[in-house]
Amino acid sequence: MPGELQILGRAVKQVQYRQHRALDTALAGVGTTLAQWDALRAVGRSPGASGRALAAATFQSEQAFGTLAGRLAAQGLIERRAGRGRALGHHLTPAGERVLAAGHGVADEVLAECFAPLAAAERTALLALLGRLTPDAPGDRGARGGSGASG
Repeated sequence: MPGELQILGRAVKQVQYRQHRALDTALAGVGTTLAQWDALRAVGRSPGASGRALAAATFQSEQAFGTLAGRLAAQGLIERRAGRGRALGHHLTPAGERVLAAGHGVADEVLAECFAPLAAAERTALLALLGRLTPDAPGDRGARGGSGASG
């Protein structure tokens, strides 16, 4: 059994790695990366959220997310505004909204291709099984383009 679990863990990682590479490559066509687009998605889902909350939502350290948010702000894709206490709230700019929307289209295409070998019922079952493994995870249930990303 332990060998099977290791094989299963590696298979999950291989699928994730292939999906992330495909998304990152395709997102370059709309001028962004998977990490950047995932951050824009998180900001879009939670306007005004703190860097701490957005770091958790994007599976990054606070420091890594802060660096990424700085780059996104420099590109004019997000704005940081005074929030609660000393925290900064993050908001999409119109340019950020455009990149996010373009990324949704790209992700829909890439993910359709990634999951094409599975029938609709199999995709539904896979999602349900993965949900049982991550019951407390803040997910994309109902949100578009769930890369889990950071992918």
